[in-house]
Amino acid sequence: MHYWLNELWRLAYLSVCFTILGMLLGYPGWGLALGLAIHLAFTLRHLRRLYRWLEAPVEQRPPDGEGVWGDLFDRLYRYQKGQQQLQSRLRSVLKRVQESAESMSEGVIMLDSRGCLDWWNSAAERLTGLDNGQDRGHHLTNYLRDPAFIRYFRHMDYSEPITISAPTNEARTLSCQITRFGDDERLLIIRDVTRLQRLEQTRRDFVANVSHELRTPLTVLTGYVETWQDNSDALPASFGRGLKRMQEQTVRMQHLVEDLLTLSRLETSERHQHNERSIDVAALCEQIAEDGQELSAGSHEITCRLEEGRRLYGDVEELRSALSNLIYNAVRYTPAGCHITIVYRSWDKEGAAVEVIDDGEGISPEHLPRLTERFYRVDKSRSVASGGTGLGLAIVKHVLLRHDAWLDIESRPGEGACFRCIFPAARMESAPA
Repeated sequence: MHYWLNELWRLAYLSVCFTILGMLLGYPGWGLALGLAIHLAFTLRHLRRLYRWLEAPVEQRPPDGEGVWGDLFDRLYRYQKGQQQLQSRLRSVLKRVQESAESMSEGVIMLDSRGCLDWWNSAAERLTGLDNGQDRGHHLTNYLRDPAFIRYFRHMDYSEPITISAPTNEARTLSCQITRFGDDERLLIIRDVTRLQRLEQTRRDFVANVSHELRTPLTVLTGYVETWQDNSDALPASFGRGLKRMQEQTVRMQHLVEDLLTLSRLETSERHQHNERSIDVAALCEQIAEDGQELSAGSHEITCRLEEGRRLYGDVEELRSALSNLIYNAVRYTPAGCHITIVYRSWDKEGAAVEVIDDGEGISPEHLPRLTERFYRVDKSRSVASGGTGLGLAIVKHVLLRHDAWLDIESRPGEGACFRCIFPAARMESAPA
């Protein structure tokens, strides 16, 4: 602050002195003007020094200055040095980041706010065929032209990765995940999942083939067991219990094989390769409630509450399978005398939900995330005794995925459970286009 005061005193001193000099000569106005001109020349001289210094290389020290100009030169020089140090650190960090990205087996592509290519590592160049000398600044979708990826990129929902064929080799499969950062910039991570895809396909083929191969011997075995039971009078009495156990286990194996085949079909067929039509969900829920009542044989109270009347677009047989699994689980795993309710109601943002609610024993929170895994059982001994296959909820999950829906499970020990199938507004008949 004192520099500015000194500068004001300098201006006042020159103005007063030259005004007095002008008064002595009989020209006070010209004296004041001369004093101001001298101060202006002083100022312009320092401005010229500042301009030359700013055009000089950054290593050059600032010029000498007097008063406020000397303070200004010193402050600018310190700011310049600070910026140089900051830029040096940023360049160092950027270099380390680029070196780290270069060492990754995954492809890394940085995009600007318009979706144009800004930087990528060598792995991305290898996986996508980008040319570092020609492709910078071009839009990403000019090179990743898969329609599914373009929809993924434009939809702006990057919560899950997308799998596409490599643009350089269709036999290779790439997993792409986009993350947004900064000022609407995006980071694309690309992984080669060809080996994982082949392993998964091998697993699916194995399950499907084994399941098909098991059907014939199981059918033959079931036929012989039924024949022996029909003629149990001609067999020794000790065979009765064994035949009953054989029939129970063959039926259980048949259910397991059927569920495995259903899962295999859901996994191997395309997501939207099903017979979609308008489905009366309310009527379907009533049928499922009747089926559950027959399975329960009167040991449970099953009711159906319909709060929604809209129809839904989908595959009726797949949805029937999913809802049947939910009601069968509710009957199998809740004690006799419990109340089971099927509810069809509206859901958030014009969607709809089908809920299967029971007031049974409930499920501990640690089990909820794994309930849709294949063969996962909360209580193995009770599951085996009930005849369950451990695949019901996995089937439900896959059916809902094929209908753009999802399964939400709410349960606490001693408070029952709610299995909720949530369908988006786009699947509802009256949803806006």
